Amino acid sequence: MSPRATYRLQFHKGFTFADAQALVPYLDRLGISHIYASPITTAAAGSMHGYDVIDPTTINPELGGEDAFHSLVAALKARDMGLIIDIVPNHMGVAGGGNAWWNDVLARGQDSEHARVFDIDWTRPILLPVLGDTLDTALANGDIAVEGDQIVAYGEHRFPIRPEDRGNTADLPALLDRQHYRLASWRTANDLLNWRRFFTVNDLAGVRIEDPAVFEATHALYFQLYDEGLIDGVRIDHVDGLTDPIGYCRTLRDRLGPDAWIVIEKILGAGEGQPVGWGVDGTSGYDFMEQVATLIHDPLGALPLEEVWQDMSHRYLDFEAEEFAARQDLLAWQFAGQLDACVAAFVALNTDAAVTPAMLRRAIERLLWVFPVYRTYGTGDAAPASDAAIRGAVRERVADLIPPGEAHVVDAILAWLASDGPDDAADAVRRFQQLSAPIAAKSVEDTAFYRSGRLLSRNDVGFDATILGIGVDAFHDLMVARAHDVPHAMLTTATHDHKRGEDLRARLAALSVMPDAWRTRVEAWDQLSWAWDHDVSGADRYMLLQTIVGAWPDEGVTPDFADRIKAWQQKALREARLRSSWEAPDEAYEAAAAALTDAFLGDPRFVAEVTAFVADLAPIADANTLIQTLLRYTVPGVPDLYQGTELADLSLVDPDNRRPVDYAQRQALFDAPHAPAKFRLIADLLARRRAEPALFANGDYRPAQVGGSDRILAFSRHHAGATLRVAALIRGTEVPDATIRFADGTAHAATDLFTASPIWYALG
Repeated sequence: MSPRATYRLQFHKGFTFADAQALVPYLDRLGISHIYASPITTAAAGSMHGYDVIDPTTINPELGGEDAFHSLVAALKARDMGLIIDIVPNHMGVAGGGNAWWNDVLARGQDSEHARVFDIDWTRPILLPVLGDTLDTALANGDIAVEGDQIVAYGEHRFPIRPEDRGNTADLPALLDRQHYRLASWRTANDLLNWRRFFTVNDLAGVRIEDPAVFEATHALYFQLYDEGLIDGVRIDHVDGLTDPIGYCRTLRDRLGPDAWIVIEKILGAGEGQPVGWGVDGTSGYDFMEQVATLIHDPLGALPLEEVWQDMSHRYLDFEAEEFAARQDLLAWQFAGQLDACVAAFVALNTDAAVTPAMLRRAIERLLWVFPVYRTYGTGDAAPASDAAIRGAVRERVADLIPPGEAHVVDAILAWLASDGPDDAADAVRRFQQLSAPIAAKSVEDTAFYRSGRLLSRNDVGFDATILGIGVDAFHDLMVARAHDVPHAMLTTATHDHKRGEDLRARLAALSVMPDAWRTRVEAWDQLSWAWDHDVSGADRYMLLQTIVGAWPDEGVTPDFADRIKAWQQKALREARLRSSWEAPDEAYEAAAAALTDAFLGDPRFVAEVTAFVADLAPIADANTLIQTLLRYTVPGVPDLYQGTELADLSLVDPDNRRPVDYAQRQALFDAPHAPAKFRLIADLLARRRAEPALFANGDYRPAQVGGSDRILAFSRHHAGATLRVAALIRGTEVPDATIRFADGTAHAATDLFTASPIWYALG
């Protein structure tokens, strides 16, 4: 059975099961049915997120361990509440020496009973890119030593010695050469790594979950928890990293049974369908976050905002061009080793002597440059019908990039992806699909989003930044499809991965309604900046000013505000990889950018003008907040409330969006005479969901007819004699002379519904 409403909690050693248990009465009073927990299995010591799991068979002792977990579940059950957990099938944490399975593989190689767990190319020793220099240099400097049964680098990194070499340590270079692994410079990872990692994170090793024995070993605890009634479902992290996501999901459904709630973390590309037929209830909600975001942005603001961006930044590439360049950069810079392995797999398949390895490489590169979604889902011997449209789109997009006379090579690879080729294509297909997904994620979310800044509220996980906004009819179509295809998918507008908080995005969305006022203001501020001596690019200045306005605290500049902005700024500069990078930080440029931030925030005129401008945005921004909150709790699906976002969420990218939450403040709001409108709306809608669970869980979605305006979204939901009617005034505050007629025939004048608020809803 699907949850009625979830509340996401980020567990770590500073927020444990006991802390969550103390919140259960508050969450129950708020109307939440299930806690939605970040990973609860044992993670790397000190992990602040839990996705670096080192032992999937045990509950994390840093969170309180098994006893505290059972106590939390008991407290939930006492209030007829439940628990959903986040699981991580794609990878495990392998840094720090805490993963016993990985350590055994390092010590015993292919003879380890855990060798089949990790996605390793066993044709050569396991590369461990942990050194600050070459191995020869590290040895010459005395940075590597033997201590007992371990090899130690820099007194910090520890690696097991294979059993037959223990006690035989006279010749250190020879000893190292006999191990099942090779210590190497960290700079070799992108080109030479011979095991699959999570994106570009060397601390996370890919897991071969497609192996039935590995599946059982890594999921045994989850099955036990579900069978014992301790959890009610799971959210699957990064499903597109798996060899066969659809097969995995169907197997998991078979094991958990029909009543478990299963959602998947999946980014849907433009035009990509929902995961129908996968055996899951839908996605974890990035697609809804995108849909509601496009609704509150005015598409008419696209051209004037693009002009402001180009005039300020002198970057004239549209987002598609920025993404294309980022894909080329990242494929060459960070995924060369994985690309080599992919090409080699296709070379092994090829039987055409006229097709060279270089031709195959060129074809694969160009396909990856233009792939419109994370991946396709072929297995080498079969491919879902939904892949056909993706392959067709790829073929069309790549046409102008194919070298003369090599179109047939591209067509051959696409045929192999369609499972129309040799019987042994599974490995090549797997390698392509497990490369296209990280290329998409790193190029778009972690690079192009930091290079292109037309409007930063449109640069977030799962968003299509080429689109600024959509109309009411398009949103209705999406919700009708949602009701039909995935009525119990998760609905969210804030996550632990978002780039900007939901209310920060709502505020910046207001700029799409008033782009001329924004141009006037931002150009004046930029002119002000030239009174200070700096060398910060126009693009970086413009994105900084957007970020300051978006994140501006409602209570005014707080003591930590400048530090929060500068932390975001440093990450943004390094992710963009234009003026700085993680690999080679330009500390002088970063210092200049930070000094500019301090100059802005230390200027009384600037502070006063931002305060006034944010107040000017407030009517539309506040309406956007209420609209996206209203829709999250009323359209088909299971609404999730990310921790603390009952109040204004003006957070920035992690770790800013994972800061501690003041729950005492939130609990006190129940008895406060003037609680914030967002909090009151959430509490009221959750109460209505509790009162009419069947309507919200199973009700249809029927667009209303609106005459006289294209700025009113209205719909109704019906089930077993119960009806919910909803209306919202979008992208402006002036109430139009319009009439709203719901599917049951009831009609209202817009001027009657929106007298005091941009939203209206009624049960009846």
